[in-house]
Amino acid sequence: MSELRPFCMPKWGIEMTEGTIAEWMVKDGDTISKGDVLCLIETSKITNEVEAEREGVVLRIVHPASDTALPVGALIAVFGDADATEAEISDFIAGYVPATGGADVIEVADPKTEAEPEQARKPAPVKIETNRPISPKALELAELEGVDIAAIEGSGRGGRITFQDVTQHIRPEAVRAWRGAAQLVEDDRKVFASPLARRLAAIHGVQLSGIRGTGPRGRISKSDVLALVPQADAQPVSQAFAPVANTPKVEPFDKIRKVVAKRLSAAKQDIPHFYLRTSAAVDDLLAMRKTANLVLGSKATINDYLVWASAKALARHPDVNVQVHGEEIHRFPHADVAIAVASPKGLVAPILRQVDRMRIDQLAAASSALIEKAKAGRLAYDDLDGGTFSVSNLGMFGIEDFDAIINPPQAAILAVGKASRELREDDDGEIAVETRIKLTLSVDHRVIDGAAGAAFLATLKSLIEEPELLFA
Repeated sequence: MSELRPFCMPKWGIEMTEGTIAEWMVKDGDTISKGDVLCLIETSKITNEVEAEREGVVLRIVHPASDTALPVGALIAVFGDADATEAEISDFIAGYVPATGGADVIEVADPKTEAEPEQARKPAPVKIETNRPISPKALELAELEGVDIAAIEGSGRGGRITFQDVTQHIRPEAVRAWRGAAQLVEDDRKVFASPLARRLAAIHGVQLSGIRGTGPRGRISKSDVLALVPQADAQPVSQAFAPVANTPKVEPFDKIRKVVAKRLSAAKQDIPHFYLRTSAAVDDLLAMRKTANLVLGSKATINDYLVWASAKALARHPDVNVQVHGEEIHRFPHADVAIAVASPKGLVAPILRQVDRMRIDQLAAASSALIEKAKAGRLAYDDLDGGTFSVSNLGMFGIEDFDAIINPPQAAILAVGKASRELREDDDGEIAVETRIKLTLSVDHRVIDGAAGAAFLATLKSLIEEPELLFA
């Protein structure tokens, strides 16, 4: 018949009456050696690693890791020889009677107690006569080690001296090696968490206060903390990259794409770009838009107002409101402004005609209709042909600023970034916060000089920052 040994819930200290198996470090069928960590057991105060006292085989784990507390002395696993049958193990578990006092069946040991050769430190056995309650194993150990049990405070029921009490008494005092203050996160004791969860949170720098516990009564458990710890070590070993077929789907340019490609290619090949940059405060414009939309019953966007302001500025600076055809400059009395729109067929730029003559509500309606046509893929060639100026706004995509390509035969395009809150010094020297957008004007240097472009940009900035001028 095979030798079977119980592994029971240990007892640490007089106040411990139960413990919880936080994690098993072994599984059924594992061969263990002396000193191997078997499991982590959690009490209301601590979490301890439990090591094997001797070699053997884990025949059956009776209680898996869980949040269920088990009484001290409860059978939690069976160890023994590898040739033990399932029937023998089942019979052993069925017939096992938990010991009282928690000492006699504990299968664990602190390796420090056996760091020295046992024969070298073992004195001659001394017979102990006492009326104090003491377990047989504890008495045997005390006699074997020559321990004076008068100095031992029993931690068992009714002050009974247990095997572990004697073991703790003869254990040499630990030598502490101070390593300085540990950098730990603040432990909020008001948070309901298990000791192991607190320990893991401290190790990995996890704040317990922000965790929602999934244990009983909302208790934060080990798994709750580990879910927030990057599992770099648990990642599978990366495999060599295996390329797959990357066959392109060939699509010829449609009519709109042909127009866009033709103009942008010509722009990059033929037009000497230069760029002018500025920014403008838009808090007043935002407030004006809100009021004007209420009064006019329109839904003008901030981009509508920027297009409108650009058209007003172009009307004041006709040397920017031009087209270039060969060696001719075509100057227009009114601003036909193209607006960049992301459509299913790509970026397109339908044109709003004579924007400088429109009211803001008319502009909002016209731009809304063009955008809907663009998104529906219903733009006609005439919607894209011509134009004297373009506005490209990528602020809604979070782009702070960018340089746009001129859309020929136009000679300039305005790139608009996102609105950002920025600090500034006001007229009284106080720090204030305002909303600003960044503007970049791409200019065809063949037909527009730097001064002309800068003057246009200055007018545009003033119209944006003083939006009441737009209605003048």
